[in-house]
Amino acid sequence: MRLIIAEKHSVGQAIAHAVGGHAEKHDGYIQVGGDLVTWAQGHLVDLAAPDEYKNHDWGKWSLDTLPIDPTPGWQWKVSRDKGADRQYKVVAGLMRRGDIDMLVDACDPDREGEAIFRRIVAHVGVSKPMRRLWVASLEEDAIRGALASMKDETEYQRLADSAMIRAKADWLIGMNASRAYSLVYNARFTVGRVQTPTLAMIVDRDRQIAGHVARPYWKVVAPMGGWKLTGERLDKGEDAETLLRIVNSDDFTFQILKAERKQQHDAPPSLYDLTGLQKDMSRLHGLTAARTLTALQSLYEKRLTTYPRTDSRYITHDDLDTLRGLAEGDRLVTGFIEPSAKPERPRLELTVNDAKVAGHTAILPTMQADRAALDELGDDERLVLTRVARRMWEAVGDDYVHDVTNVVANIDPHWCEKHPDEGRLLPEGECRFTSRSDQPVSPGWHAIEHAAPQEDQDDTDETAGNIIPVNLTDGVFIAPVPQGGATLSEGKTKPPKPFTEATLLAAMEHASRWVEDKELKAALDDDESHSGGIGTPATRANIIEQLVHSGYVDRKGKQLRSTEQGRSLIDVVATKLKDVALTAGMERRLSEVEHNHADPAQVETEFRDLAVRIPADARSAVRQDHVQTKTRNTESFGPCPRCGKPVIKTGKVFQCSTNRREKQSDGPWRTTEGCGWRAWTTVAGKTITDTTMRRLLDGRKVSLKGFTSKKGSKFDASLVVDKDRGVIFDFGNKPLEKGD
Repeated sequence: MRLIIAEKHSVGQAIAHAVGGHAEKHDGYIQVGGDLVTWAQGHLVDLAAPDEYKNHDWGKWSLDTLPIDPTPGWQWKVSRDKGADRQYKVVAGLMRRGDIDMLVDACDPDREGEAIFRRIVAHVGVSKPMRRLWVASLEEDAIRGALASMKDETEYQRLADSAMIRAKADWLIGMNASRAYSLVYNARFTVGRVQTPTLAMIVDRDRQIAGHVARPYWKVVAPMGGWKLTGERLDKGEDAETLLRIVNSDDFTFQILKAERKQQHDAPPSLYDLTGLQKDMSRLHGLTAARTLTALQSLYEKRLTTYPRTDSRYITHDDLDTLRGLAEGDRLVTGFIEPSAKPERPRLELTVNDAKVAGHTAILPTMQADRAALDELGDDERLVLTRVARRMWEAVGDDYVHDVTNVVANIDPHWCEKHPDEGRLLPEGECRFTSRSDQPVSPGWHAIEHAAPQEDQDDTDETAGNIIPVNLTDGVFIAPVPQGGATLSEGKTKPPKPFTEATLLAAMEHASRWVEDKELKAALDDDESHSGGIGTPATRANIIEQLVHSGYVDRKGKQLRSTEQGRSLIDVVATKLKDVALTAGMERRLSEVEHNHADPAQVETEFRDLAVRIPADARSAVRQDHVQTKTRNTESFGPCPRCGKPVIKTGKVFQCSTNRREKQSDGPWRTTEGCGWRAWTTVAGKTITDTTMRRLLDGRKVSLKGFTSKKGSKFDASLVVDKDRGVIFDFGNKPLEKGD
């Protein structure tokens, strides 16, 4: 009897339905014919937390306990998610049954799916023959076909190896880096292999924006009767005024240096991978990457789309018949696109590239998707399914054909000869004028999606309204129309745009653009490796959500902006931990393991060696740079009354910047380094403001009203700083501590 183990309940139900036969539902599994179908709940088995290692003192946050390295005695535990323990017991009990002679891995067809299954098997400790169900669609025919062509689980060993190495590396880097930087800087920092380089890109972009100095520029714009010629950007207003006066002179003419016309054919876009879909859903509809993935996962489980977590934008030759079936009839026309936009002869072959499909094909609708199914969906699901269907039609559509004309002109040299004084006023290059027109001929695949978000419209588009005469040729001389009608267009240089989810996803996908090492850059740019980015299509949405949840990044509309806390982390963390080259290179190595191009043990050792050096690097950098006040709030409120070092504010406490606190094994936090001076931000129910603390640390007595005694009565008093007791009351001859 086979035990088929899916990743989720809904997937298990779909598999059971496809197996066919009489189905008996039990607690946590389904018996159908001679098979049992059960399911995990995501990661039922996880790596144990440091404090769960009883032979180490890792529950204590202390630099003395770092680095944390469980190798080779890694420990695993059943997930603490709600219901996980119960479902694990169901799956484990079924695995151990004597009548089960084969285990079928039916978890999602990717690295994490492989990890989910393998961890359960290892934790249960069973040894039985195992097969792999690798299916990208939950349609019945697809599942039955995959069941009939299953391979031995050993053929996916390298995929399992890469999953295990990734999990251990992320644990080692995250635990060691987060603890080291939190302890060194007396802050609460979360450092991650993918999260931190992503944050660094956002911080760098925000600082470019903040540091941008807007500089004015001017352009001379000459009307030409239905089109216009625009001069090059001039940085000096007086030069622009001079050129304007020249162009507006009574006898002024241009010489056309080049009038180039060509008919341009823009090929259709490729089908969607997950990241491409997430980018477009953000751009077109403002959906976050996480919302898009959630909707797509739901569509997959409802058998309306194929597997979501794919990094391929193509299908194989074996999938052509499926695509041909999708393109026949009006199933994916009605309710999805205008009937007139459907390609007359869909070019299915454009979507095929066997070499660029590594396990998963591009995202497609299924034969279950139609107008009726669309009407039953929620808003996000409906938007996502519509966009997936439209991209299918776009990908097999006709070229978008448009006529593009580019014109280059300069001041007529004969005019310069007649006006030698004027002609010498500006360098030749600054007298160059250009024009461009772009006229559609055939909409082709552009007819599928007419709407475009406002942010996609370029407010500096100089082709708008331009219709350049077809008889314009090189070498002709032409005057502005009307003569003397030229104007000055004034603008300012703009900073780079803040990241949106769409542009950040693109940056994560093509992280090799941020890599300077030429050899690594070339390797990452290799399309067949599928490893040119940081993170994976399956994890990028979660990375962005983690940055927002941790307080390192704020969502402001569609924009993603770094917070003070996020910038503080990037300021103190080691360069290599925030460099996209590190995580992109690691993704490359994981890909090499997966494709049997690298030794798993060697790669795991490389990652381990990197992680265990992190705490020493963190401490060394602080000693070298003397960065003792770089915490979440580095603002100094004055000198410490005990040692003279800056006083900073951390949470509800003003304290000396030299202080370091550690959580003890018995629970409480204690100061283990520094002079120990501290004062609460609240005294007898009265908040000590930042301004008040600055005055107190300046040696002044501050009188305040509205304190509350232990008995609940109100009173007024003065406060002073004490080097031993923090902030105390001053009642003249009898100083009292707070609380007296």
